[in-house]
Amino acid sequence: MAVIKQNERGRVRISNAVIAKLAGYATTSCYGVVGMSMRSGKDGVARLLKMENIDKGIKVKIEDNVIHIALYIIVAYGVNIRTIGETIQNSVKYAVEKALGIEVGNIIVNVEGVRE
Repeated sequence: MAVIKQNERGRVRISNAVIAKLAGYATTSCYGVVGMSMRSGKDGVARLLKMENIDKGIKVKIEDNVIHIALYIIVAYGVNIRTIGETIQNSVKYAVEKALGIEVGNIIVNVEGVRE
């Protein structure tokens, strides 16, 4: 599914992949985040994603023109995970709303691993 913005000149369709990339860049710029992780770890091991695959660690869902985002991250050892989670939520909400002009609802931060 995608977000569709309608105005007097026409329509703009924004795919979930674009929203995921925006959220991923905002997330990885936060202090204490090592990177994004795959959202489905079948073997229970969190794998760090490269920047070109950053959107694979993010799930975007759109309901009634409100964006809901689930992030799967790996954090640095020794940082306060609760603080990182709150910082990520604020940063992602600001970045996505500023870039797209669409309300962001829930932002769920899933910590999949810790790295040094």
